[in-house]
Amino acid sequence: MRTGDTIAAVSTPPGRGGIGIVRISGPDTRTIVEGVLRFPGEAPAWKPWSAALATLPDADGHAVDQVVVTYFAAPRSYTAEDVIEIACHGSPVVLRYALERLCQAGARLAEPGEFTLRAYVHGRIDLPQAEAIRDLIEATTLYQARIAAQQAEGSVSRRLKPVKEQLLELIALLEAGIDFAEDDISVAPTEEILRRLEPIIASVTALAASFAYGKLVHEGFTLAIVGRPNVGKSSLFNRLLEQDRAIVTAIPGTTRDVVSETASLGGIPVKLLDTAGIRLGQDVVESLGIERSYQAMADADLTLIVVDASQALSKEDETLIERARGGGKTLIAANKCDLTTQADVPGALPVSALTGIGMKELRAAIMQVIAPQGQLEQEGGFITSLRHEQLLQESGEALMQARTAADIGIPHEMLLLDLYAALRPIDAITGATTADDILNRIFSTFCIGK
Repeated sequence: MRTGDTIAAVSTPPGRGGIGIVRISGPDTRTIVEGVLRFPGEAPAWKPWSAALATLPDADGHAVDQVVVTYFAAPRSYTAEDVIEIACHGSPVVLRYALERLCQAGARLAEPGEFTLRAYVHGRIDLPQAEAIRDLIEATTLYQARIAAQQAEGSVSRRLKPVKEQLLELIALLEAGIDFAEDDISVAPTEEILRRLEPIIASVTALAASFAYGKLVHEGFTLAIVGRPNVGKSSLFNRLLEQDRAIVTAIPGTTRDVVSETASLGGIPVKLLDTAGIRLGQDVVESLGIERSYQAMADADLTLIVVDASQALSKEDETLIERARGGGKTLIAANKCDLTTQADVPGALPVSALTGIGMKELRAAIMQVIAPQGQLEQEGGFITSLRHEQLLQESGEALMQARTAADIGIPHEMLLLDLYAALRPIDAITGATTADDILNRIFSTFCIGK
């Protein structure tokens, strides 16, 4: 990355709007903007964190737009460089013209993510915060946005910081014992090493395991609604979706194909699949739909089996329940509970897609199966990145090897190899640890050279 360049880009989404923003960052920011815009008087005051009016002229000096210019002085800006945001009226033509003029005056087009990359390079944010900013932009639910905002504020880094501190202290302890043995510094006994290792292993393992829930928050899950024809699958689908998306009729077999739509349950995105009623196919089209229903069951994270509470459980219901339970997580909803109840299904949730009875309990049951109670309370204390999960797994494996090495009395020089192998993946998340960091800990902990 050429950090000496001044970069510019349109920061608002493509299309028309009331306001559009062009952002410019770098050492020549003010000079370039002064050459493009026309300010009242001879030169702008450039008072940091304040806004000023200016005119965007064309090549002949005619006004194209009146703009608002906001100046953020280095290092207290997003990129830690001088940053200026030019708020134009949201016409794509005006925004494109403003960007062209800035580039003609000496700026270059920013690469994807380059403003955030500069913020990372200049120490304004760390890697987990940079990744959280991307997740915040891509959030589709308020809960996703809140978790991403917490991570952008450093929740993952704060949770890893004490783990990294403990690991660095153990490395410094062993390094000091090896490198300065002539100064009669005692090497830590095995019991002390194991005592220090245990909380580190527990923390790394727990954080890696939290990805099971974090993945749901980040990516969502798939819920397949299955059952015999005319049990109310499409009506239940519409209820969960809170809009009439699937066609509902009294004719059995109305749904011939899988209908999908995305909703939010507990702030987590869920892809709902309304499937064809499962029975012996009456024609080729319905048979194909039923095959797709079985495929949806196999691919879904959770299968919701719908039975008709107003009728006795049929052999087809029992076969479907058995097959679904053999394939993964399942829930059973006894629909039409507002009518006379005939079906007796242990564990089934009574609901009525027509009146809404039991829908709140059904939503809660779905979340309990997918995300057991307690994990929701972690609020940012979990990871949502596959990269972080893989790195923590790698670190955990190295820590386990270090514990085994300490148990069987491997020399500390070899034990340190495992500890450094555990530190590297954590560094890949939070940022590198230098040799000076280790030396500073050694000399601050021990009275070496006295």
